[in-house]
Amino acid sequence: MRGATIGVGRRFAITALAYSMPGFLATAYDSRRITAATAAEDVKLKFKRLSPIQFIAAKGDPDASSGTGAEKWGLWREDPGPRGVYLRDYEKKLAGKGNVAPAGWSVDPRRFYVEEHGLIMEVPGPLPLQKFEREGEKMKVVAPERRYVVTGDREVTSILTVQSDGRWNLSKGTLYDVTHLPCRTGVYTPTAAGSCKPLESMQAQFPVKPGARMPAFEGCKTEDWSVLFVVGVEA
Repeated sequence: MRGATIGVGRRFAITALAYSMPGFLATAYDSRRITAATAAEDVKLKFKRLSPIQFIAAKGDPDASSGTGAEKWGLWREDPGPRGVYLRDYEKKLAGKGNVAPAGWSVDPRRFYVEEHGLIMEVPGPLPLQKFEREGEKMKVVAPERRYVVTGDREVTSILTVQSDGRWNLSKGTLYDVTHLPCRTGVYTPTAAGSCKPLESMQAQFPVKPGARMPAFEGCKTEDWSVLFVVGVEA
């Protein structure tokens, strides 16, 4: 429990810092990262710092710097960890409440997201693949791509460009380089002949070590997703 609490707090601590010390974050953390990530760009791009940061759920070849499939990626606009429910509490806090969590989100027990400490999380929203601007009461597409400044909170900070058709590329580094290794996400669905839903017994397989694969369970298909910190978006 002690280890789980510390781990869950890793993403929460960065988010909390953004809330409590926005000036410090802008000057000493995100702004330097954004400047470093954009310095090598041939075109001058303007980015705005995110406070608090956001989180991309990405799936792809960890050694790739470009690829396809971003239309299936997700975006958490706030840290899903502190809003999650432990697998051991599924029956009491989710199933017994109509599959609605105390934080207000709902879960589909046939397809559920679990983080590295065995917390069931809300499903991320779709990752915006185009740049929009408001025009009156409507949103207008002004560019067929969208750019984000992403980092794994290690050595590399990069510009992630996603296209409306799901293509993506990084200005430097690989998907692995911008993955925050302590944050893991597994998506669990039934196998063709299996039955899969959250169970209290699954909790025993957590926590997961940084960078390790998410545990497999009988009757469940496991998809491993990477988590990217989003510290800025194209203005």
